[in-house]
Amino acid sequence: MIKIVCISSLLLVFIFSSCWLPMEPHAPSVQMREFTPSEKEVMGASNIFGIKLLAGLSELDEEGDNIFISPLSVSIALGMTLHGARGETQDEMKQVLEFHNLSIDDINESYRGLLDLLPYVDPSVEMLIANSVWYRYTFPVLKEFIETNKKYFDAEVQGLDFNSPEAPKIINNWVKQKTNGLIEEIAPDVIDPLTMMFLINAIYFKGDWTYQFDKQKTRDADFRLPDGATVPVKMMMQNNLFRFYQSQDIGIIDLPYGDELFSMTVILPPEDQSIHDFTASMTSQKWHEWISLLPDDKQEINLFLPRFQLEYEESLVDVLKALGMHLAFDLSNADFTGLYDKNLEPRNAYISDVMHKTFVDVNEEGTEAAAVTSVVIGVDSAPPAFRVDRPFIFAIRENSSDTILFIGKVVEPEGE
Repeated sequence: MIKIVCISSLLLVFIFSSCWLPMEPHAPSVQMREFTPSEKEVMGASNIFGIKLLAGLSELDEEGDNIFISPLSVSIALGMTLHGARGETQDEMKQVLEFHNLSIDDINESYRGLLDLLPYVDPSVEMLIANSVWYRYTFPVLKEFIETNKKYFDAEVQGLDFNSPEAPKIINNWVKQKTNGLIEEIAPDVIDPLTMMFLINAIYFKGDWTYQFDKQKTRDADFRLPDGATVPVKMMMQNNLFRFYQSQDIGIIDLPYGDELFSMTVILPPEDQSIHDFTASMTSQKWHEWISLLPDDKQEINLFLPRFQLEYEESLVDVLKALGMHLAFDLSNADFTGLYDKNLEPRNAYISDVMHKTFVDVNEEGTEAAAVTSVVIGVDSAPPAFRVDRPFIFAIRENSSDTILFIGKVVEPEGE
């Protein structure tokens, strides 16, 4: 398998000094405004979290496979879950997401602003961010939790009969629609009876290169693998002006999309360091240092880039635990009492899984990418509650003969 480790272009492309407030998708005229301090902090937190997530996944990856993630998607999905967490569970999640001293209100307001801004930064680039919450219709979700997700995350919220075979189809059809068919499913064909909720983020990105490759110049070429072997690839080629830096330690090039407000940044590690070790050692500080090496002025470059597609699917539970998020996955000690009414559902809710799926297609025209993150809320296997809080029938009987001694209907209990 070709060893190309990528970070979602959504992480790499915050290379603009100002953004626009959208009136409608791809509106011809928009009102410009700066990011608020909290929005900048949340955006920076997503970047730091994304670098750590990539490094952590690479560290846990014993096979040396391709990795392709959307830190923004994971951050938003966990952000929707965050305001249902309480106590130490919430504190751990905030620390792993790099939110630290930000209040929940600041975090929510910042997500609201980013959802309003990011899809409309560059009218020549197509971008969609969508959120949804799907819950078992019998699960007593708090109204405040639902309304907060609607207000700050534009989340579509729906209760479903998870026992019905139609429920996964409904959820997966939403995923397929929001990713333009690039990712077709995230919910399993049969939903676990202990699963109570899916909190899902979907991101779709399509951008044409500012400087497109000529398909006629694409040639067969060899791509070197970590073990020294080679595999054939379709190598695209162009000569153009790019922001570029190269030394014996690192090579960096920035490939813009559209009006150059989004870009793909490609980094080559030193020849004597494996891509696995290089990625596992990445930090946000190193990332900023590398980006700062890119000069403002462009220079003429003969660029050779392989045409490729990647699909990636991974549960993020292990890497999130390794980053310090433990309580949220603890079926006995997780505290998500801000999400549901524990008086009506005494079993404890926790995050049973965080599934992440991505797709990217890089070709002569540009890049099409999608990501879906699903935070799965489950409950522990404590005995189910039987709450007699509506009219009922009761009987007093002799068990061996099943003789009914008394039987009655209670419509309104009476007592002292």
